[in-house]
Amino acid sequence: MQVTRQRRRAPKVQFGLFGGRTGSRVRLVAAGTATLAVAGGGISYASTDAFGTQHVGEETDKGLVVSSDQYVKPIGERLVINNGKIMSSSLSPDGTHVAASVTDGGSALAIVDLKDWKVQQYVSNAASSTPRLGGNDVGQEGPTYSPDGSQLWLGQTDGYTKLTVNADGSVANPTSIKIAADGAKHALVAEAVFSPDGKTVYSAVNGQNRVVAINTATGAIEQSWAVGIAPRDMVMVGNKLYVSNEGGRQAKPGETTLNSYGTEVPANAETGATTTGTVSVIDLATPDATPTSIDVGLHPTALYAKNGAVFVTNTNSDTVSVIDTAGGAVVQTVATQPWPEASVGYQPNAVTLTDDGHLLVTLGRANAVAVYKYTSPLEPVSYVGLLPTDYFPAEITTVGNDVLVSNTRGIDARRKADPAGHGTHDTTSSLQRFTLPDDNTIKAQTKVVFEQNGWDNNPFKESTSSSKRAVPVPKKLGDPSTIKHVFLIVKENRTYDQVFGDDSRGNSDPSKLQYGENVTPNQHALAKQFGLYDNTYDVGTNSAEGHNWLMQADDPEYTESSAGEYLRSYGTSDDALGRQKSGFIWTGAQSAGQTVKDYGEYHSNLRKPSGASWQNLYCDTKNMRATGAGTAYPMVSGSSIPSLNKVSVTDYPQYDLSIPDIYRAEIFKRDFEKNGPANLNLIRLGDNHTGGPPSGPAQVADNDLAVGQVIDVISHSRYWRDSAIFVVEDDTQAGTDHIDGHRGPIQVISPWANHGNVDSHYYTQITMIRTIEQILGIKPMNQKDTAATPMASAFTTKPDYRPYKALPNRTSLTLGLATQPSCGPDTPAPQNLNAAPVPSGTVPTAMKATAAKWDAWKKHQRLTGPLARADWANPDQMNRFSWYEAHDWTKPYPGDKKILTPEQVPGRYMPAPDTDG
Repeated sequence: MQVTRQRRRAPKVQFGLFGGRTGSRVRLVAAGTATLAVAGGGISYASTDAFGTQHVGEETDKGLVVSSDQYVKPIGERLVINNGKIMSSSLSPDGTHVAASVTDGGSALAIVDLKDWKVQQYVSNAASSTPRLGGNDVGQEGPTYSPDGSQLWLGQTDGYTKLTVNADGSVANPTSIKIAADGAKHALVAEAVFSPDGKTVYSAVNGQNRVVAINTATGAIEQSWAVGIAPRDMVMVGNKLYVSNEGGRQAKPGETTLNSYGTEVPANAETGATTTGTVSVIDLATPDATPTSIDVGLHPTALYAKNGAVFVTNTNSDTVSVIDTAGGAVVQTVATQPWPEASVGYQPNAVTLTDDGHLLVTLGRANAVAVYKYTSPLEPVSYVGLLPTDYFPAEITTVGNDVLVSNTRGIDARRKADPAGHGTHDTTSSLQRFTLPDDNTIKAQTKVVFEQNGWDNNPFKESTSSSKRAVPVPKKLGDPSTIKHVFLIVKENRTYDQVFGDDSRGNSDPSKLQYGENVTPNQHALAKQFGLYDNTYDVGTNSAEGHNWLMQADDPEYTESSAGEYLRSYGTSDDALGRQKSGFIWTGAQSAGQTVKDYGEYHSNLRKPSGASWQNLYCDTKNMRATGAGTAYPMVSGSSIPSLNKVSVTDYPQYDLSIPDIYRAEIFKRDFEKNGPANLNLIRLGDNHTGGPPSGPAQVADNDLAVGQVIDVISHSRYWRDSAIFVVEDDTQAGTDHIDGHRGPIQVISPWANHGNVDSHYYTQITMIRTIEQILGIKPMNQKDTAATPMASAFTTKPDYRPYKALPNRTSLTLGLATQPSCGPDTPAPQNLNAAPVPSGTVPTAMKATAAKWDAWKKHQRLTGPLARADWANPDQMNRFSWYEAHDWTKPYPGDKKILTPEQVPGRYMPAPDTDG
């Protein structure tokens, strides 16, 4: 959820009930004074772990523990919104209400009464919603009130829904205002700005790289201007429209470019990130003139105009540009990096100015508002300090010295605590309001922000001497490690309780168990031999976010703010706009002089031969293993990022649920035995996502066997003595967990791992990536992994070189196939009778009608085939379907009283993502 941004000069008004200024949208500004260099080599990490064994959801003196290596404890007053994330929001002209576009909670719009400090109305496409919308999709920006407050325009995929605002602030009478798709390019509208007389709406048509003028009475498009790539925010100053172009300018001939939504964007071939950012200026006094362009930083998002200046948050440059409107040029650039140890990753995404001259900038990824003293465009700002917010502040408005902030993720995915447990889609957001405190209080609160982000541990303090003795996780970056080869195996979507709910050694809940020992024998055996980790968290809600956290130690603001539609992209494997300028884990490894191999991770291009069905590939795998012959179905898989494509094993297929993971394991084995490993090896084994041709338990069993086989191969090789294997889910969205939906079943497998113990330290994907960086001497990518404490306590200096022998599957890999393979159905090993029984794949007679409805539902979910889209299915429905399969249609989903049909599932109207990253 995002708070309101101020879009234009605000009229003089009285305080509303919130104490906020009326009639304009506002965003908060990010903090910092000067660009600060990241500390170089010779740095060490903190010796203490700030979180200890605290778990997500625990209240501490520092605040609430969340899943992103942070605490949250905002200043002022908090209103938690339990129906999803706010993408953007606006303050009503009379200052009494906030309209917020929301996603991932069953609604598209929330109206908040600021006097009563509560949500007054939710609006969605549910049959019970009054009024009822045509869809729950919402864009990155908006909704927008008309100047007189009588209308509210909500941005959706191909235009707007115009609503009437009632006297009590609620909305009614939705009317569709359409902007036609341009071939495959949907309009994907962003910011809307009204003319002062309310007769025209100027719309940033993000998906088509243009701005249009819409007649508010007729809905007709009366003018169109070509601007930069991915126009997003707009403000009006006099007769001029200023437009932030998140993708920058159009490419020049011969320039290196990469794709974003069908547009070739100027980009860096190594990092894959965009290289330009611009603000277009449209002169409404001469509407036929070509818009001019002003160069700013990377990923310009929010704009705010006041007193002869336009402020621009350059989210990926971690700066704010100040444009002098009289001269039409940038006259100063404000750095927003408050922590000297890292210059990247704070993500300034909203900005505003108080009447007494304080510039405020939201730092989305630092959960803070940065405060500066400001006098004029040409007078340099001075940094005051930071104020703490909830999780991911994204919009702000001020009236005088009163401040209102929208926090996209609120208090994390903590919206319910019932027998169902927690899921990553239990998303919250929040509004936060406070009076801007004095400078001394701001400086005191700055220390709070440092503590909450882990910056006060100073993990990059210079070390006076290097250690020549190799240890698994060196104290100092660049010092020798006993580990030379790191393998990162990325799986899909399972929670801790789903897999380890039956392991009584850890903090488990058997009632949430879905794929126990007889489905995942290897995962259980690995946990017994190498250790069980019962307090580790994936950061993202879904795959779009999860792979970013693993490859970038960050989820860029572009992906955060796109969650209401996911039509430009879902994930950023083929979208240049979703990449940080500091690069990826593989580019960092290469910069450190390490070699890299990629097996399918972050790939977006796959060519499969005719006949490569799941059944045929299953038989092909059996034949390859029995005879040593090559595959009968050679494939080519690759990345759109040149630096990754260069190190990719191209015959290893990317994510595709119609390919068995045991096929991938065999391709890996052949390459490993022939060519050996790199220092950093990225391996994607994702069929435990479920939804492919076999049943869910069969796909999880296939994935479990493949992971066991890969580890078997590595541990029986000559490279085992100096190897470490990290196994992690990209996210944990596909189930429930009694501690938190982000808790995942990670594993650390190495001779140097602490064998056989239960490790309850708080770890995250970020700390895992930080551990890999410390082992291989890779400079951290941004402030998140810079601040993270490596998982040193997971390792020992006394190695145990015993290898791992993969266990055979106990659940049939061909269970649930409509057509069995030509080589015959899979015959599994005997099950452990002391564990949860193997799913039979049969449906009780009493449940056949219900199962048939789910069968019909499944056919519309794009789970397999040429139009397959991972995570396409509604998560509340998909999670129940996979639960019913795993329990042979005999057990209701946790928290439900009975087995439901698809149309009975609560939350079924949540919008579906479009593709996978």
